Amino acid sequence: QVQLVESGGGLVQPGGSLRLSCGAPRRIFNIYTMGWYRQDPGEQRELVAAITNGGSTNYANSAKGRFTISRDNAKNTVYLQMNSLKPEDTAVYYCNARFEGPWISQYWGQGTQVTVSS
Repeated sequence: QVQLVESGGGLVQPGGSLRLSCGAPRRIFNIYTMGWYRQDPGEQRELVAAITNGGSTNYANSAKGRFTISRDNAKNTVYLQMNSLKPEDTAVYYCNARFEGPWISQYWGQGTQVTVSS
């Protein structure tokens, strides 16, 4: 069973910042694309940002210019730095590891709540 271990969620005021972290087993981290998704109650889970094992990044339009995804290969950890947070960023954020090759394989973290409110 693969575990993705998330941390860093919480309550922050509008305009504030948070950094989410997600650790993965090395055998997963080395070859999988790591990403962050978020989900509101009653809504579909949506991609926020992703980073390949080569360092290429992809962001949702809502995240561009405010969020930065990065990975520390020595620590097998992916980060999501979120700045200029807005109330509409409130959601449960999930770490994702995805591999697309001859087969598709993906894993999810347990989710961490981010609440942006004054």
